[in-house]
Amino acid sequence: MAGHSKWANIQHRKGRQDASRSKLFAKLSREITVAAKMGDPDPDRNPRLRLAVKEAKSNSVPKDLIERAISKASGADAEMLEEIRYEGYGPSGVALIVETMTDNRNRTAALVRSLLGKLGGNMVETGAVSFMFERKGEIVYPSSAGSEDEVLEAAILSGAEDVESSDSGHIVYTVDVELSDVSTEMEAMLGESEATRLIWKPTTTTELDLDGSQKIIRLIEALESEDDVQRVTANFEIPEDILAQL
Repeated sequence: MAGHSKWANIQHRKGRQDASRSKLFAKLSREITVAAKMGDPDPDRNPRLRLAVKEAKSNSVPKDLIERAISKASGADAEMLEEIRYEGYGPSGVALIVETMTDNRNRTAALVRSLLGKLGGNMVETGAVSFMFERKGEIVYPSSAGSEDEVLEAAILSGAEDVESSDSGHIVYTVDVELSDVSTEMEAMLGESEATRLIWKPTTTTELDLDGSQKIIRLIEALESEDDVQRVTANFEIPEDILAQL
């Protein structure tokens, strides 16, 4: 699964450089507001909010925006937002999970269905592809955080499940409900992570050629450009030689 993981890491780095900062900030702020609404507004007593704030900080969201997003949870806006997961297939049979946050599920469903249809995919019923993924915690560190052995040792001591290291960095996986605790332990040893979040990790992958890679990337970027879409996960793998061309 190395190709998929490396592409995910490239997406993360590329996104921080290329994505509209205002749109990214809005999505991260929305997650903070909903997390605060669903639990305690104090990040120290709300694991989901703590992770949302940590992810926002890793993407350079200003402190005042984070505080405003938490305060907004006491207003009516947060009550209107609904988390909905859509599933589908993209080009080359790639399985997709599209996580959204919306105040109008009909609008969002139509949007996701339309983009999938226009760009070589189709929507399916919830559960039709999610069985090909596992819910996991993911902690991303740059290669400068330490050697493969150093990061592995820190991960073991922190109670993580697995580590994937490459020239571009380290990806640490945890049990979903243990992400907050593991990330806190690891940061005590390695410093601040680049990203700490819950993900859908593929259990099987589809290897793509250049044409298939370009098509699935185009679809994912189109979905992620929409305000209602929080994140998109897909189970594709890109070989090293094709990855270099992208």
